[in-house]
Parts: sequence; C-alpha cells; structure tokens
Amino acid sequence: MREISNHILDILQNSVAAGATLVRTDISYSDDDKKLKVVITDNGKGMDEKTLASVEDPFSTSRKTRSVGLGIPLYKYHAILTGGDFSIKSKLGVGTCVKAVFCTDNIDCMPLGNLVDAILTTISSNHSVRFVFTFKVDDKCFEFDTNDVKDILHNQEGFCDLTVYFYLREFMTSNINKVNGGKLQL
Repeated sequence: MREISNHILDILQNSVAAGATLVRTDISYSDDDKKLKVVITDNGKGMDEKTLASVEDPFSTSRKTRSVGLGIPLYKYHAILTGGDFSIKSKLGVGTCVKAVFCTDNIDCMPLGNLVDAILTTISSNHSVRFVFTFKVDDKCFEFDTNDVKDILHNQEGFCDLTVYFYLREFMTSNINKVNGGKLQL
C-alpha cells in the first residue's frame, strides 16, 4: 500500500465485514507536532482476546481463502516506521477501534492519498451502514454523516446514483481541501 487512504479503505472494509452498523473515521492533523492521527471505530462483532492478540501477526487471518492477513500488520508497520504509533482495541460483541499515528515530517511517511474515493467507495457499496467521517486540521473541521445524505435523498440507494456520487465526491474534496489548506500531502 502506497497511501494511508488505502489502509483506511482496508480497515473500513474490515468494519463492514464485522457486521458494523456504525463506522466512525476521525482524521486529525496538527501542524504544531506534524502528527496525523487516524482513528476508525466500529460497532461490529468485535474480537475476543485470542483473536485480538494475533491480529497484528501477518500469518493470522480470519479469511478462509488464504492463510495470511497483511492489512493490519502493514498499517502498523507504516505508522511505526514514521516514528508514530499504532493500537487496536476490541471487545467481543461491542466493536473495534484502530488508531494509527503518523509523523508527517518523517521521510518514510507516505501521503494521505485519495481519501475521498476510499470513503465513497466504501459508502456506495454498503448502504445499510452509517458512516461518520471527520477531517480536522488544527482548528478547522469538516464532518460528513451518511445519515444526513440519506435524509435528503429519502432513500438508502442514492449513493449508487452516479450524479449523487460525483456530487458527494466534489463536495467532500472541496471541504477537505478547504480544511487542509495545503498543510498535508494528499
């Protein structure tokens, strides 16, 4: 994975696969300490202690189609490589919280990448899940909640409509760029 947004997409897909009905993605950046924090929290099925203990092992996966799972281990590796931090907390029947911190002034920090497409790809293919996305840079913030869009559209399927998709893509990109103000490499 070459962009942080690819890791975010992977974690969002994990949340959906875990049966989450609510997924929160909070991304914040502080220009003072040059740290990018990505916190993804869901109310999915969660993990027991044994599964949680092995989730960072690349040779452990819950998938039946292969014997390796590189998503979480690579995400952790990329965060730690920058001098950042990584943690994952989960409770069976409650949900999971994955937190990664990237030191953006480190040469090994990859760009955030195409965050909007990562978010919209997940949203458009999972209509029954509520996604709340917050993007904060210093004191500026943008929040997007799929429930607000569903209220306007009066249906769940509107995210599949290309007109809606491209409107949301432009809306989110514009607001993220406004909040970012050129501080983060996107």
